[in-house]
Amino acid sequence: MSNIKIITGDALVELAEIEPASIDLVIADPPYNLGKDYGNNHDIQGFGDYLEFSRNWLRQAHRILKASGTLYVFMGFRFISYLYDILDRELEMFFNSWIVWHYTQGMGKTRGFSPRHDDILMFTKSKEFKFNLDEVRVPQKYYRDRNNMRGANPGDVWKFSHVHYCNGNRQNHPTQKPEGLIERMILASSNENDLVVDPFSGSGTTLRVCQQLNRRAIGVELNPDYVAMSNKRLAAPFLGFDSVDPRMERVPMDLRRSDVRMKYLENHKKWFLHHHENAVTKFEESVTSLYGYTDKNSSEQKTLFEEFENCESDKKVKTTRRLA
Repeated sequence: MSNIKIITGDALVELAEIEPASIDLVIADPPYNLGKDYGNNHDIQGFGDYLEFSRNWLRQAHRILKASGTLYVFMGFRFISYLYDILDRELEMFFNSWIVWHYTQGMGKTRGFSPRHDDILMFTKSKEFKFNLDEVRVPQKYYRDRNNMRGANPGDVWKFSHVHYCNGNRQNHPTQKPEGLIERMILASSNENDLVVDPFSGSGTTLRVCQQLNRRAIGVELNPDYVAMSNKRLAAPFLGFDSVDPRMERVPMDLRRSDVRMKYLENHKKWFLHHHENAVTKFEESVTSLYGYTDKNSSEQKTLFEEFENCESDKKVKTTRRLA
């Protein structure tokens, strides 16, 4: 945990203490101004006050980012266009993507359509920014020799389930985000040992993901109870991230040549399911369904599962060393 720092305090105050142009990545999930109860404060301000609050913390985020840095910010529909305007016209940052996080369950409505997504703005400080596409590719539905075996760009519609209350990683926080969602941002827009800031760290999801991906991180949180919760979460054994893009479990449907198929299958977990052990079973079922493996003792299947076990063993050793 030496590379992970949590500060109990106000984001506007604490961000102002960070050195200019020193941060590689900012991931922000600010209050949406919808009246949610965050324990020691309520998420409700006047319209003008909320815009000024947003403007002030965004200015600080811009100030602390390196020239190659990236900002991801979650926001609800009521204010997202205003944040876009601040980032684009006032701060003159470079728009990259308007990401839609699609989830399968949400608030029900009887008049009108029920919401099933959140929006995430991705802006960079300059035109020269980090983006590690190979780290965030998703398996292709069909494999072709001319395509990249490593996978395809995930696009700007991301499907991750909420962290349901029955999930063992569920924290007592009203807006906890899935770890797989944050993982994609961190892998895409930072490198190992880079410094990531979360100005509204809440239940500590960004900090936990940074811990497992070998990034340094600073979280700022107003509620001391959530700070304690985050510290406890960081000290807990790591058993895999709590969410995964369902596409990571699929296998290309036309890997007919056995040599190409085995090369791909042996790499699949390393490429797409690292830190997602809970998804391996679903992947194995897809392999069996598509290519007729019914016995783990068959030569091809045995090779595949031995590869999985070796990867898992190596990863557990590295995780133990980091927690020691």
